[in-house]
Amino acid sequence: MKRDRFLKNSLTLICSNLITGIFGFIFSIILSRQLGAEGMGLYGLVMPIYDLFICLISGGMITAISKVAAVYFAKDDFRNLNRSIDISLLFDSVWALIIVCFVFVNSSYIGSYIIEDNRTIHAIQVMCPAMIFIALSSVLKGYFYGISNIKIPAFIDIFEKLFRIIFMVSVVTIFSLKGVRNTVTAAYVTLAIGEFLSFLLLYIFYKLKKKNYSFSLSPHEDKLQLLFNILIISFPLCINGFLSTALATVSALIVPRRLVSSGIEYSVALSMIGKFKGMSLSIIFFPIVIVNSISTVLIPDLSEKLSKKNFWEAENRILQVIKIAFLLGVGTSAICLCIPDSLGQLFFKRTDLGPYIKFLAFSAPITFTAATTFGVLNGLGKQNIILRNSLITSIEELILLYILTGISWINIYGYGITLIITSLTLLLLNMHEIKKECNLEFTFYEFFIYVLLGIFVFFILSMLNNFIPSSLLVFKSFAIIGFGFFLSFIFIILAIKNSFN
Repeated sequence: MKRDRFLKNSLTLICSNLITGIFGFIFSIILSRQLGAEGMGLYGLVMPIYDLFICLISGGMITAISKVAAVYFAKDDFRNLNRSIDISLLFDSVWALIIVCFVFVNSSYIGSYIIEDNRTIHAIQVMCPAMIFIALSSVLKGYFYGISNIKIPAFIDIFEKLFRIIFMVSVVTIFSLKGVRNTVTAAYVTLAIGEFLSFLLLYIFYKLKKKNYSFSLSPHEDKLQLLFNILIISFPLCINGFLSTALATVSALIVPRRLVSSGIEYSVALSMIGKFKGMSLSIIFFPIVIVNSISTVLIPDLSEKLSKKNFWEAENRILQVIKIAFLLGVGTSAICLCIPDSLGQLFFKRTDLGPYIKFLAFSAPITFTAATTFGVLNGLGKQNIILRNSLITSIEELILLYILTGISWINIYGYGITLIITSLTLLLLNMHEIKKECNLEFTFYEFFIYVLLGIFVFFILSMLNNFIPSSLLVFKSFAIIGFGFFLSFIFIILAIKNSFN
């Protein structure tokens, strides 16, 4: 039954995140057509600032609350569960207001002297309310994940992403927005309103769910103690997220400067960033929503298993998730290596994305697998290890980006090289720590077999690519994508069944 619940929750979250991922992908396509490559680059410079302060406000709260909620819920201790959520909402409200006021007051300085582009000032100001709502939503999402009620936040996320598309298109059409500054600002207004609706719906459902889980015979703990129990888990994750995101923000801001120093004009540099990160990388990383969904469900699942001393089941679950991520990454690489030009034309109507997509395709298996190790370490309670390893790779990323993107013949490809190297470093560091706690029977022979399966998928898709005429671009592209992932999921199912034997 436990296994069934994990798989059911994983499938629910995967389906919902795929839908929200599709909506998010459509939103990025709309943005790319409204903003152009330069505008996408500018939009991408503001987002790291947003992520930085979000990490400072609510970093680690979803993970911490889902772990705490899972333990209380397993014990039917609904009183302390509800009190933990209430005090967390109050704490996050006060803390978020302090940070948001600071950002709003200093928005001109951030836009002019940190990003060094005055066109971002209004976007920074309008994103401030979004930071409050997303902080409070993180508490409520952690609650629903902890009690294994995945459907509520899943459906709300779908609604919110759909709303963003409708609202963005409506605003741009009604007000006939022109220019990068106004359209980027409108994109962040859409973000703020969407996050408000998401929080409002989550809070309404939390109140309704709270009435069903109100009776409890357990003695209540002091609210400050309950808050401390959550913060002691979230604080290392918050520091990890903030420092890592701070370094990532510096990395994002340093790329256009280094490209300019290599002899490329600023507007051209922004266009290259927009095409490489905003477009090509979004195609490669779309399937990672599946990995992130499973990792989200994995955290409370591992916490519950370890609290009940079910070590064999925990180890088996970790092995399954790692295999799923690697095989999904291999399948993604095969698809993107087979039809890179067609993917750029299909989704962004551009003929210059093929080389970027082909280059980034090699990062998928490593990056997808590395992403799962965060969920594993969180489930094992190794937040300090996550902090240490993330800082190591973030510093490595900053150094590599500074060196590589400043070399004229490497330019923006330095970002892709950095992504591959840092993902491999993170994977090796995290797996080293996981193996200290778990006996994972993943041999080099299995790894070699999975790579051969990826090569097999690539050759099958290449044959299909040659068989279908290029005049049927849309049908041809979706046929190859669908068949490629179909083969990947067959191999994933076989790998999971093998892990049960």
